[in-house]
Amino acid sequence: MSGEPAVGLRRDAVGLREVLFQSVTAMAPAAAVAASIPAGAVFAGGSLPLAVVIALVACLFTASCVAELARELPAAGSVATYAAQGLHPAVGFLVGWGYVFVEALVPPLLLLQLGFTAAGTLHDEWASYPVDLWWPWALAGAAVIAVTGYLGVRASARFGTVLGVFEIAVFLVFAGWLIVRAGGHNTLSVFGTSHTARGYAGVSGVFAGSVYTVLAFAGFEAAAPLAEETRDPRRTMHRAVLGAALGIGVFYVVTTYAMAVYVGPDRFASFGAAGEASWEGVARASFGLFWVLVFLAVVNSTIANANACANVSTRTAFALARIRVLPRVLATLHPRYRSPVAGIAVQTAVAVGAVLGLGFGYDPVTAFLLLATVIVTVVIGVYIVVNLACAGYFLRHGRQSLKPVRHLLLPLLGIVAFVPALLTAAGLPVFDFVTKLTAPVSYAGLVVGVWMAVGAVVLLVLIRRHPEHIAETARVHLEENTPGTVAPQNGAAAR
Repeated sequence: MSGEPAVGLRRDAVGLREVLFQSVTAMAPAAAVAASIPAGAVFAGGSLPLAVVIALVACLFTASCVAELARELPAAGSVATYAAQGLHPAVGFLVGWGYVFVEALVPPLLLLQLGFTAAGTLHDEWASYPVDLWWPWALAGAAVIAVTGYLGVRASARFGTVLGVFEIAVFLVFAGWLIVRAGGHNTLSVFGTSHTARGYAGVSGVFAGSVYTVLAFAGFEAAAPLAEETRDPRRTMHRAVLGAALGIGVFYVVTTYAMAVYVGPDRFASFGAAGEASWEGVARASFGLFWVLVFLAVVNSTIANANACANVSTRTAFALARIRVLPRVLATLHPRYRSPVAGIAVQTAVAVGAVLGLGFGYDPVTAFLLLATVIVTVVIGVYIVVNLACAGYFLRHGRQSLKPVRHLLLPLLGIVAFVPALLTAAGLPVFDFVTKLTAPVSYAGLVVGVWMAVGAVVLLVLIRRHPEHIAETARVHLEENTPGTVAPQNGAAAR
């Protein structure tokens, strides 16, 4: 796929609404409420709403750093560019190398969840439907994501906006019903430490629950790679990243509070992602056919999240390919839609290969857990580096606008907040609530290590042969003609 140089991704294609929901859907609010956040109930019990508040505050530290850097450095390379500017171009390359890898794995992760969720629910309703017939749903989701990505950022972002509004609306309405039905059982005591699970009394239980809850916030930075396609990106990116983290954080607090008071704070430690004591279980038992909307919202959330993260992976790959630290073909753009079509093709191939290979090699749930562990380990590592990069950037390049609290203290607090989550995701039993990982999920550390080792080798080769390419990881292309290639139409180069 070769052609004439292009001016790059489509400028001014989307606005605040679309990029806000790019981050919102990347956080998968419905799926997080239904599956991720309940993991903290084992420790925090009925005090889980307090754990969510603590996780929200912790994530806002890092969201503030990402927002500050997105305003200063609006680039499709996002976290790679931030690390290159704030620390060193070599660090920027390694961050980009890891970030492209894990963001490319998010769509297959969500497609696996789509597959086993749809198949399991259909089997529960009609026993004749085979529970192992999950893969057609995953492949259908992959096709939808590929088509929306191909049609360009405007179509993809608007698609994500519609999906995001639906899933949030369903869970907010359900939460409202739960609060009303709880009646006199509504209590602010769930924002204290008196309802933690047995064995994790007081602050220790709340802290343990918050560590697991932090993982539900991953994705708030997903707006940043759309900077070069966004109107007024410096202002819009800052508002989108902070708005998504804060808005969805409040959504998590409201929905968790609603379920905690409905179920009962002292019984909430047994609440989980499946069975009678789950969001779908409660909806089935008490709200009739409303459970169908809850089910559809979770399915919707998997597609929206996969769509958003496909945008992230293809834009980051485009940014690294145009400076030739990744294969140049990944910078190929569609002549009309200006979407990174080669990156979308590779992303789709990776998604289908991972879904079918891991899903049939193990089973879809085990494959999901393996991919989730790989992704969370790298993403939290990236957040820690970005916090460092924020402090480094304003100390090195932005002294005139340096604000000690915003640019030094908050990055430090962000690092402190994410280190326990990183150890938990990696299964390192530093804390008594960390569960040691078992095979094949324990292979995640090896997978990450091998990928980053390969990246280090590529980095050394590039430094030796093309050091100027590594230096360009710090480059912001917004005001330039972006070197890309346009795929030919009908055998001729597009004009």
